[in-house]
Amino acid sequence: MARKTDNSRVQVLEAVHACEDKKAEDLTILELDKASGAFTDYFVVCSGSNPRQVQAISDEVEQRLSRAGERPANVEGYNQAEWVLLDYVDFVVHVFSPKARNFYNLERLWKSAKRFQPSEFANTSTKKATATRPSTSKAKTARTTATKGARPRTRRS
Repeated sequence: MARKTDNSRVQVLEAVHACEDKKAEDLTILELDKASGAFTDYFVVCSGSNPRQVQAISDEVEQRLSRAGERPANVEGYNQAEWVLLDYVDFVVHVFSPKARNFYNLERLWKSAKRFQPSEFANTSTKKATATRPSTSKAKTARTTATKGARPRTRRS
């Protein structure tokens, strides 16, 4: 189970990078709570300023994840380009027009979800991956400690 979750987080990050590369606006990641009846682990939510950008963001997400061997189980709304939904089972990418995003307001609808900005999510993923790996050297331990926010040890004379 942990391996699947780690793989999902990597895929979510790849989707986020694809959105960022196509200049998606107001990018947010929601980590859904299974107790709330969620059918997936994560939502990636963003906006495109016009229909062409909404489609370009969706295309980039599909292409990036396809290169990594992942294909969406379902794609909805691509032709209308108001709300494109890319369902990857463990996570769903929602690319909205500004009007549709405001109307559906997924962040409010799933207010029990833990909300991340892309940089926060990336840092959380790195910390979890680092915490699960055993360190084999003092240098690695010092680096791991430094990334967790602790002050590195210094030698006293």
